[in-house]
Amino acid sequence: MHYRRSVIPGGTYFFTVNLFDRKQTLLLDHIALLRDAVSQVKARHSFSIDGMVILPDHLHAIWTLPDGDRDYSKRWMLIKASFSRGIMKGEQISMSRKAKGERGIWQRRYWEHLIRDDEDFQRHVDYIHYNPVKHGWVKRASDWPYSSIHRYIKKGVLDPNWGVSDVTGGVGFGE
Repeated sequence: MHYRRSVIPGGTYFFTVNLFDRKQTLLLDHIALLRDAVSQVKARHSFSIDGMVILPDHLHAIWTLPDGDRDYSKRWMLIKASFSRGIMKGEQISMSRKAKGERGIWQRRYWEHLIRDDEDFQRHVDYIHYNPVKHGWVKRASDWPYSSIHRYIKKGVLDPNWGVSDVTGGVGFGE
């Protein structure tokens, strides 16, 4: 099966990237390693991070690539590989992964979505920032330390009380 991805040079994309074992908490357990991996790749293969949230077992990000560049898959491959090299081996690995020399840390695929316009961008930024509330990690989006919401608050774009969970189950951001 040939999997088609949307590739627009200089585009802005929303991503969801998951650990293979969704019960693991590796992304938070090794947050410094993940940050280093992203920083190193970003230094060699420029892109801007417009929004990002790191949860224990998955992350969401919005990236804008440089004009003429459409290779986000290389960047994700490098980030995942760098992070994986820093994790002690010991995870269970399927025969197909062993045959390909892969670790069992990340899901092979990830979700990407080409951002179409300003409204789509805002909807996905809101989704990213609200995600820790949605998953029950915090009651207020700004209480989650691993989120770009803090940059938005510092710039005055969002109020610190934005995305407060209420008794009815939230403010309406869903998957």
